[in-house]
Amino acid sequence: MKQSNLKINFLLSTLYQVLHLVTPLITAPYIARVLHSDGVGIYSYTNSYQMYFSMFAALGTVSYGTREISRNRENKAMYSKLFWEIECLTVLTTMISLIAWGTLILANSKYRLCFIALTPSILAIMFDISWLYIGLEKFVYTVSVNSLAKILSILALFTFVKKETDVLVYIFILSVTVMIGNATMWLFLPKTVDKISFKNFEIKRHFKETLIYFIPTIATSIYTVLDKTLIGAITSDNNENGYYEQATKIVNMAKAVTFTSLNSVLGSRISFLYKEKKYTEIKQRIGMSIDYILFMGIGICAGIIAIADTFIPFFFGKGYEGSISMLRLLSPVIIIIGISNCLGSHYYTPSGRRSKSAKYIVTGSIVNLILNIILIPMFRGNGAVIATILAEGTISFLYFANCEKIIDCKILFSKIWKKFAAAIVMWGVLVFINDMRMNALAKVACELFIGGSVYIVILILIKDSFVGYVANKFIVKIKKATKEGK
Repeated sequence: MKQSNLKINFLLSTLYQVLHLVTPLITAPYIARVLHSDGVGIYSYTNSYQMYFSMFAALGTVSYGTREISRNRENKAMYSKLFWEIECLTVLTTMISLIAWGTLILANSKYRLCFIALTPSILAIMFDISWLYIGLEKFVYTVSVNSLAKILSILALFTFVKKETDVLVYIFILSVTVMIGNATMWLFLPKTVDKISFKNFEIKRHFKETLIYFIPTIATSIYTVLDKTLIGAITSDNNENGYYEQATKIVNMAKAVTFTSLNSVLGSRISFLYKEKKYTEIKQRIGMSIDYILFMGIGICAGIIAIADTFIPFFFGKGYEGSISMLRLLSPVIIIIGISNCLGSHYYTPSGRRSKSAKYIVTGSIVNLILNIILIPMFRGNGAVIATILAEGTISFLYFANCEKIIDCKILFSKIWKKFAAAIVMWGVLVFINDMRMNALAKVACELFIGGSVYIVILILIKDSFVGYVANKFIVKIKKATKEGK
């Protein structure tokens, strides 16, 4: 099989992440003002229940399937067989989840209609074959389909969500567009995999393997989903969940820019490199990934802390002041999760150490659950934020401490301190701009442009490793283009 171009795949994945980022930038201010914090909170609370059922339906097939397809991508007959085995398992687990979901719908009268509207999200799991294309590094298929689904959802939201009572419509649109996007991926399947005989199917062995991936998924849900469930259950306040939902929405957008596209592309490539035993290249790629994540994460974190009180009212409108403190407290998670996510997708999963990483994730989830129960009654949504930070910090520490020196402490420190120094200078500049009297839009625009410029200029002056690497690459390309022009 012809090796995919890593730069093109990274560009495609980044373009999709940009669209993934732009979508809430377009829709979130509108939805926040139409549905208000109460309506957003209802969606956040009910969607947290749907996530549990979707996670069981998926088991660990996305991570496991990506790894298995990637490892066997040179053998079409083998990866075709693997695809159909894993997909049949997903269909089976999805059907079981839907039956259990139906029981919840019948048992809960208060949010019954919301749960019905969320049903396509669970059904979408059986159609999700993105792991096949990611494993084969055919990102053009996943990017094109998901981009169309995103655009469709934007158009539908602005067309059909018009008033505060349209919460059900909002939930259904988000749910059904995910299903449509996943189902459309099947259009590319005939030219991607071969037809196979179902006589020698081995679904059972895949079930055992996916459980290893499922355990950390469930553990992770304790601090990505359960916090919303507990906020709703403990505080009985949909507004509090609305504040928390909006704060996490901003952080999730920042995470998409910081590391999501990078990890989705390099995870598949590194799985292949492990099979080829190219350990020096693996270490170099992980080092560059960490450097990029720190560059983006530290800068964005400092920026969020500085401009949160200006950005939240400007972006979501009045009534979301409760999100400001949550966003500031939650911002360091961009860096913390960035590091653990990188080590998980670049080291633990490709090298077959998923069961080892699962133990660390379970440890973090236990920390998070205990802290949520203690802190939410005391600090409401802010308590959930504090619990998340401490839990994610625990996981990142365990990941880093046990990665067999794939990243050296001295090297990591050398990458961090310059970025922190530049971020502090940028923060000071942003605080000064924040005190100036000007139009909200103008102020946010100035803060984004000036803050980003100051951060990069300082890094250039103190010769940061990542900025230096990018600058050298750019200079080499300019020189090459100049020579070719002559």
